[in-house]
Amino acid sequence: MPGKRWCLKVLGIICLAFGAAGVVLPVLPTTPFVIAAALCFSAGSPHLAAWLEQNRYFGPYIDHYRNKTGIPLRQKIGGILFLWVMLGVSMVIVQKSFVIVILCVVGVLVTLHLVLLKTRKKC
Repeated sequence: MPGKRWCLKVLGIICLAFGAAGVVLPVLPTTPFVIAAALCFSAGSPHLAAWLEQNRYFGPYIDHYRNKTGIPLRQKIGGILFLWVMLGVSMVIVQKSFVIVILCVVGVLVTLHLVLLKTRKKC
């Protein structure tokens, strides 16, 4: 489906842009965005997926995640903080009980996933 592949490419580029911003902005977590970009590219563009995996700046993030060598503690904490800030903003904007419950469940599950990932000692 060309439309689906195009959407995945665009979403991957957006995620990668946020990941790149996270390299220099401490409030944005790099790892989750780079991993999301890799997932989008792997389904939408094998060429972009290969480029990202071989990229000297972003490739190691994907490699550490896939090989379970760990994510730096700073990035874990940043990812969890960013997740909950964005969920909190969404809850304030929406103000619907069932949406707040769903966002809380998603937040707890994603937080649990990040906490359970191996922590790498050095950044």
